[in-house]
Amino acid sequence: MAITYMTREGYKKKMDEIAYLESVKRPEISRAIAEARDKGDLSENSEYDAAKEAQGMLEMKISQLKDLVANARILDESKLNTEEVQVLNKVKIRNVANGMTMEYTIVADSEANLREKKLAQSTPVAQGLLGHKLGEVVEIKIPAGTAKFEIVEISF
Repeated sequence: MAITYMTREGYKKKMDEIAYLESVKRPEISRAIAEARDKGDLSENSEYDAAKEAQGMLEMKISQLKDLVANARILDESKLNTEEVQVLNKVKIRNVANGMTMEYTIVADSEANLREKKLAQSTPVAQGLLGHKLGEVVEIKIPAGTAKFEIVEISF
């Protein structure tokens, strides 16, 4: 599994999710399986089949989350700077063609959320911005072709 970079906050959220799934959801599903089993013949018991399937899905999700945090590297926010675009920076860019400005925070893939303007580091836009400095114009391949963006601001 690949290394995933996370903030301390993102790591804590994943650990909290694992704890919730293990301490709340797992017992709920176990109870549902026990109740379905008590109803008799398992060969024609759709409740039992559904509960067993839910259990399998839950265990898979817990396993994936554990793999994610096991391979996580916590980003040291004290070592960040605004000299060039890096993960955890907030970047304001201007589309050279139409003058439209956008602002994104570049985050680990596991913390990406477009509604919160958190852009995954693996996306083409983030990849195109990483390592570039304030005032630079970068050409980035986007689904609609290629676009030029000027880096207007780099902050935290």
